[in-house]
Amino acid sequence: MRKSKLETADTRRRIIEVAARAFRANGIQTTGLADLMADAGLSHGGFYRHFESKDDLVAQACEAALTEIIGTLEAAAGERIGPEAFKAMIEAYVSTTHRDAPADGCPLASMGSELARADEQTRAVAAHGFDGLVDSLASRSGRRHHAAARSEAIFALSAMIGAVTMARIVEDPDASAAILQTVKERLIKK
Repeated sequence: MRKSKLETADTRRRIIEVAARAFRANGIQTTGLADLMADAGLSHGGFYRHFESKDDLVAQACEAALTEIIGTLEAAAGERIGPEAFKAMIEAYVSTTHRDAPADGCPLASMGSELARADEQTRAVAAHGFDGLVDSLASRSGRRHHAAARSEAIFALSAMIGAVTMARIVEDPDASAAILQTVKERLIKK
């Protein structure tokens, strides 16, 4: 019996959610389609009914993960405005919680080097998501001029991504925490 369009869309959404978590946790190259489909409760054979290729799924999973992290940071800012909102977003991103949960975090920090070598569609999605994160930070920077706010947000986001990435690489817990703390302090201090 054929699935309804609603059931098909729900299945596709479930595959994207599972893939977004798996790619962030394990990397793109080490995550196999058979495992993804099994984790979604489906057979490997059904994959191509939903996606043209693994690259297609990577792009869609990356987009979903970027949308999620933007929502997380905006929720952290809440009703705050200006520098207090900017600070809240930095504190939410540059944190041990984010460092310790790559499957739930920013795909730019967890898969950045793989995204840089991905296909054109995926790189475009990642670049668009970076811009979305920059816009979200810039809108809460408290700067009057758009160019200054955007410049500050680009710098901050680049430092934030680098801090979380390096904090995950460093094995010494104290050194890892120091990376996060140092970058957070530098970004918040104006």
